[in-house]
Amino acid sequence: MNVDEIRRKIRGRQYRISWTHTETLRRRQISSDMIERTIETGILIESYPSDPRGPSCLILGYCQENRPLHVVCGTLDEAEILIITAYEPSPAEWEKDWRTRKGATPR
Repeated sequence: MNVDEIRRKIRGRQYRISWTHTETLRRRQISSDMIERTIETGILIESYPSDPRGPSCLILGYCQENRPLHVVCGTLDEAEILIITAYEPSPAEWEKDWRTRKGATPR
């Protein structure tokens, strides 16, 4: 997935949030505005081209008050992307840079 194309679609409101995760996002206090800002300012940190649901990726960005967020995006169709989920990365799973999984071999 191309992060510039994802940003273009986010700016054009050509996205949907997975209905299976909308309640989870509410509990995590993550709004669509926060997701949009995260993607707009973020970087692609992992790509999942062979995801069974279709190609997807993980974007790290920061929203209000420098809060780090991970957003998982996938392809919904030609016109829209799908926001699969968003979450604040856990220090138990991620290094301090929020880009590297703990125990992962450097690329």
